[in-house]
Amino acid sequence: MRLGYHTGYWSAGPPPGALDAVLEAERLGFDSVWTAEAYGSDALTPLAWWGAQTRTVRLGTAIAQLSARTPTAAAMAALTLDHLSGGRFTLGLGASGPQVVEGWYGQPYPRPLARTREYVAIVREVLAREAPVTYDGAFYSLPLRSGSGLGKALRSTVHPLRADLPIHLAAEGPKNIALSAEIGDGWLPLFYSPRVDETYRELLAEGFARRAAAPPVRNQRPVEEFEVSATVPVVVHDDVERAADVVRPFIALYAGGMGAKGANFHRDVLVRLGYGAACDEIQAHYLAGRRAEASAAVPLELVEDVALVGSPAKIAADLAAWRTTAVTTLIVQGEASSLAVVAAALNAPR
Repeated sequence: MRLGYHTGYWSAGPPPGALDAVLEAERLGFDSVWTAEAYGSDALTPLAWWGAQTRTVRLGTAIAQLSARTPTAAAMAALTLDHLSGGRFTLGLGASGPQVVEGWYGQPYPRPLARTREYVAIVREVLAREAPVTYDGAFYSLPLRSGSGLGKALRSTVHPLRADLPIHLAAEGPKNIALSAEIGDGWLPLFYSPRVDETYRELLAEGFARRAAAPPVRNQRPVEEFEVSATVPVVVHDDVERAADVVRPFIALYAGGMGAKGANFHRDVLVRLGYGAACDEIQAHYLAGRRAEASAAVPLELVEDVALVGSPAKIAADLAAWRTTAVTTLIVQGEASSLAVVAAALNAPR
């Protein structure tokens, strides 16, 4: 299992100490550094800014939202960052949810899986650079069918450094997880739990089977190289409850406020883990504006299912369950001081 570092989301500005944490991750031998976007800061600019001061860590977006840019714009950004980093970029993509897609980007949300399939196909066409890019889909058409009629199929003026630049998909629902295995080079899960690892393996196997039965996808990496990079909150503190208190607002936000009441895919993941009653309480508090109560309603068991919290010794012990999962990279989300703790735990003799 490799280690990654997630720089987190912005609020008033860049996360304090982010660059120092990125450099610390590289010093400790971490494999990758990841950024994200919602409806504030974007994922690409910080990655280029901080990544310019690194030499070895891979640089990934977890995630770049599909609706934030066209497929060709995403491909342009990917090939540009890959050149600038010397072949260290990974394009992590996600469909987001209807509140953000329709409320922030002003685009229709229905059929996100079909839209993702088309989006990835176009990105791969750009990166292949074998011919001018044409596409005739339900969501994207190149050249534009309904335009002036003057549109021309084009090929990137820049030769990509790697035609097989890895494309990872963020997915939470069962069908989307299978899709990541079918058309992607990796899966970016949120709220992964070792307890349901077998279920996740079955969903990935379903996607791999579809891949095997279909015509080969251009420049898709082989199944043996498929990656599962899970973002895992990490809080080091001798008092487990106090450590969990740091993670509770994050879980409460996603379970209670990140998505509409009837369309919250993050909440659905936690319900499938067996926390339906807790999610009902969290969501009721959150939607009523009682955020402190929403956080307090997050059970310790839920925190420990999806995060690593507690003393260094406890984190090392809990990490054992993650070693046998399908996860290939554990992406640490936490203070810079937690990086050395996780690295020591992972590298300790067993």
